[in-house]
Amino acid sequence: MASQAEQLPQLHLAEVTATQFMDIWKHYDVDGNGYIEGTELENFFTELETARRGAGVDPSHASFKEKMKEFMANFDKNDDGRIELSELAQILPTEENFLLCFREFVKSSSQFMTIWRRYDTDRSGYIESNELKGFLLDLLKKANRNYEEKKLNEYTQTILTLFDLNGDGKLGLSEMARLLPVQENFLLKFQGIRLTVKEFDSIFTYYDQDGNGYIDEQELDALLKDLCDKNKMDVDSTGLGDYKKSIMALADGGKLYRTEMEIVLCRDSTL
Repeated sequence: MASQAEQLPQLHLAEVTATQFMDIWKHYDVDGNGYIEGTELENFFTELETARRGAGVDPSHASFKEKMKEFMANFDKNDDGRIELSELAQILPTEENFLLCFREFVKSSSQFMTIWRRYDTDRSGYIESNELKGFLLDLLKKANRNYEEKKLNEYTQTILTLFDLNGDGKLGLSEMARLLPVQENFLLKFQGIRLTVKEFDSIFTYYDQDGNGYIDEQELDALLKDLCDKNKMDVDSTGLGDYKKSIMALADGGKLYRTEMEIVLCRDSTL
């Protein structure tokens, strides 16, 4: 029976195609939770070492543990003991490195939110395949990368396959944000407190103190502080300011309407 490393010879390559990268990710993220962790991580590292060194690796040996610890110190940027997509892109660079192109030109969550607003052209709350293709096209142009229509279609499909967690053929804000460097993905901070539509409506109405149908920067500041305090989130004033700046990038002339806020805070958006 062929081993997993033999089934995936791409592990030894210095550069993999977008499709190979996607196949490797899906192969090792067995439970599909968006991380390579636990036994998945041990299997990945074992087979990566075997593929690149051309020799068997003994996971029970003390030297293996040390090598894996060093490996994680290099690539696990947020020290959570697991590997996510943006970190795997550092380990297995893709041709054109289209995942890292994104990170080169989008270095903060506020830049990301500005881009989201630009490419969610129909204000649906999603980046759909045609909008995603336009985004990737502009990204490759900015990076001065040559591309063909066939490759552009492959990259679009790869991004959808990797990040479209619910399989609806489009990317929600939290799905698209997985392209961000881990430390910049402020949406991860809100994962544990995503609201129902009913909860969101109640909160939006409460903080829209003047009843004008939108939340301004001052009202958003109060909302975020209370939300963090209520859910015992350890966020300092600098972090809170960064969150606010990122969300305000969705604003229209300093006004955050219900639709924009729902995208960020609501887990079962009806959009």
